[in-house]
Amino acid sequence: MRPLELLREMFALMVVNKDADRAATYYHPDFVLTTNGQTQTFDEFEASHRTVYATPIQYAVAYDEDAWVETSDRVAGRVWITTTRPDEPPTTIEVILVATYLDGRIHRLWELTWPDWSRLPAFDEY
Repeated sequence: MRPLELLREMFALMVVNKDADRAATYYHPDFVLTTNGQTQTFDEFEASHRTVYATPIQYAVAYDEDAWVETSDRVAGRVWITTTRPDEPPTTIEVILVATYLDGRIHRLWELTWPDWSRLPAFDEY
């Protein structure tokens, strides 16, 4: 499967479905995320997603179909992730990302988000 197809599948099956058990399916054990200047290893990433996914937060993902660049082992593009929590208005986060793949899984992921997801009330504790 191509990197963009894998990325879309990951968003659908892991993020939207809030299924942290799928992290090892889509992310390499040596995975490193750099997001808005913060870095997480696979273990940190998986643990934070398990914690957040256990809350009532919901996700929706939309893609900028004109913003993708892809090679056999990497993809770059733009998505919007809308988070919704009970009794709060939805928040849409714009994400610019570059992902490299190793052995069919995301190995490195660099992203910038607006607003910075780590400063949103929904993620205060994570």
